Formats: sequence, structure tokens, C-alpha cells
Amino acid sequence: MWAYEAGALNATLAAAAGDDAGLFAELRGAFVESVAGQIDLLRRSRCDANWHMAALRLKGIAAGFQAFPLIALAEEAQESAPGDPAIIARLEGVLASLVAG
Repeated sequence: MWAYEAGALNATLAAAAGDDAGLFAELRGAFVESVAGQIDLLRRSRCDANWHMAALRLKGIAAGFQAFPLIALAEEAQESAPGDPAIIARLEGVLASLVAG
């Protein structure tokens, strides 16, 4: 699922950056950093309000970059209990693929 998404993400970034490779890299880095920050907040959340807010922010970041599978995963997080290890593991897998790719 995420391999397909990488193409959509790259297309969105390319549309924003045009031929500027430096801007492309900067936008991609900002996206990865933002996703990592929200996953960290989810990992540390212990109450419903903090969990829900971090999931909502993650969804907004994903929507801004048209990362549709990440939007769906953030929505799943919104519906799950704080600290859900299955959601955290899936999000960390997405983050690892973003860092690697």
C-alpha cells in the first residue's frame, strides 16, 4: 500500500517544487519530520484528548501532501484507544519507509 503512495507523494511534491530539486528535498524532509513528530506524540499519548489531537494533526499533514493511505491510517488512529500498539507499529512502518525512500 505505501509503495503506491510514495509515487503519489512524490508527484505532489514535484508539482509544488517544479524543477527545483533542493525545494523538493526540503518539502519531503518537512513532511517526514512532521509525520515523525505526530507519531511520537501518539506514542507518548496516554489520554483520549492528546491521542485524538495527534491523530487529527497527522491526518491534516497527510492530507496536505495527498498521502491518502496515511490519511486512512490516521483516521484509524482517531477511532482507536490511546497507545494502540497495532496502530503505532503500522505508523512506524510508514515512517521507516519514508525515511528509507
